[in-house]
Amino acid sequence: MNLRDITLRNAQLYPNRTAVVFENRRCTYAQFAARAFRLANSLLARGLMRQERVAVLAPNCVEYFEVFAACESANLIIVNMNHRLSAKELTEICRDCEPSVLIFHAQFEEVAGELLRAVPTLRMGIAIGGVSHAAEDYEAVLASGSAAAPDVAIDGRDVAYLIYTSGTTGRPKGVMLSHAAIVESARCISHEGGARSADIMLIVMPLFHIGGRIEHLAFAIVGATTVLHAVFDATAILRSIAAERVSAAHLAPIMVQRLLDCPDLATTNTSSLRCIHYASAPMPVPVLRRAIAAFGPILGQVYGMTECIIASLLTPAQHVLEGSEAEVKRLSSAGQAFLGCTMRIMRLDGTDADVGEIGEILVRGPGLMNGYWNNSTATVATLRDGWMHTGDLGYFDAEQFVFVVDRKKDMIISGGENIYSWEVEEALRAHPAVAEAAVIGVPDPEWGESVKAFVVLRISAKPSADDLIAHVRSLIASYKKPRTIEFVDALPRLFNGKIDKKALRAPFWAREARNVG
Repeated sequence: MNLRDITLRNAQLYPNRTAVVFENRRCTYAQFAARAFRLANSLLARGLMRQERVAVLAPNCVEYFEVFAACESANLIIVNMNHRLSAKELTEICRDCEPSVLIFHAQFEEVAGELLRAVPTLRMGIAIGGVSHAAEDYEAVLASGSAAAPDVAIDGRDVAYLIYTSGTTGRPKGVMLSHAAIVESARCISHEGGARSADIMLIVMPLFHIGGRIEHLAFAIVGATTVLHAVFDATAILRSIAAERVSAAHLAPIMVQRLLDCPDLATTNTSSLRCIHYASAPMPVPVLRRAIAAFGPILGQVYGMTECIIASLLTPAQHVLEGSEAEVKRLSSAGQAFLGCTMRIMRLDGTDADVGEIGEILVRGPGLMNGYWNNSTATVATLRDGWMHTGDLGYFDAEQFVFVVDRKKDMIISGGENIYSWEVEEALRAHPAVAEAAVIGVPDPEWGESVKAFVVLRISAKPSADDLIAHVRSLIASYKKPRTIEFVDALPRLFNGKIDKKALRAPFWAREARNVG
């Protein structure tokens, strides 16, 4: 089975059922398939060949779903780019994957123009939602294509998505996800996550991440309706739940917290909700308790990452507020492996860790990536003997519940976004006043973690923290900038000369542990 089969099947089985609700627009599965196939055939008619790349720069919108389905149906690779990145970062991504087409929303016309000028392989631009001098109109492109399913061969191993994630070196890594990996991951979430054909599923996570897309597919695969939001606004989400009788939702923990803190919650009818999947970051146990009190025992956590879409699931029944010590402790776990997935906790010597012993989390299953685009070295380091080395540190309890305790590569998760310390450090070090910099994640009651920088200044240099934060923001995406900067005379170091980040983190996380206790 490939992803085109889902679009075809839903058009055949549920032609008149609403597929997507977005703002003031609604479309049926038959209408959706016709538009997606028109776009697919138009791209093929313009000379695109199988497995050519189509880059997308857009907010959540119906057209984004159409582009997904069109590229899947034409056996083209969609590069769904993070629109929060800078033009420089986006240019680096495009130069790496060499897309032939850029489909962009009118609100990103300026950045799109820069990309079309800077990336030699981009021979075509298509603009959604407005007229652009540098591109064809999206609706005109659709109008020129046939509504029949493209007659193009697709193998399950063919790459469907190329999603770039920040790495621990200066080069972003493009994760190649196949049709088979995506379909099987969607099936697993659909089956074990309890998706129903009659569901109304709310999606607000950005579609440039795999999380929002795979959750959408998990419910679309059974013919459910999707209510799509462009951005998260707690009041608008609550209003939508009540008006559309939303029964399922996919949210980051920070979003759940925002809903709980929203004054409108007390007067909004959320009784239609029967399922909330949360992902992207662990949910603080106090927030979990509040969420269960507000919405009922309907929360389930999905643990995975771009490179291995699914790994484990903590079901609603496993969110035990009152029970044995082991059961209650599992509120802070990532659950147990999905059916078809196998997980290991590995010691440094390659042997399996004992129960309760911390090691690296390894995953094997249907959602593994094909590898990293143009980066065989990183692929070999990450995929070994059929196992995905996640870079996460964790342990199993006696019943194989996995607890994620740290990240080997100093990744910071703030508000559901992955931030790598090296990237922020590089931006800080680019400032002429900065001699050294170290970046860590510190506890944040709203975002889960926030970015904190320790900076050693050059002699006689006296920039303010605000000056350095503004400098970082000019080089990388705004959400990656430090929220706080502490000026120090020297950074602590290990015996081998490396900065001792454990020593930097210890006071903050020890304080957090005391607060939790």
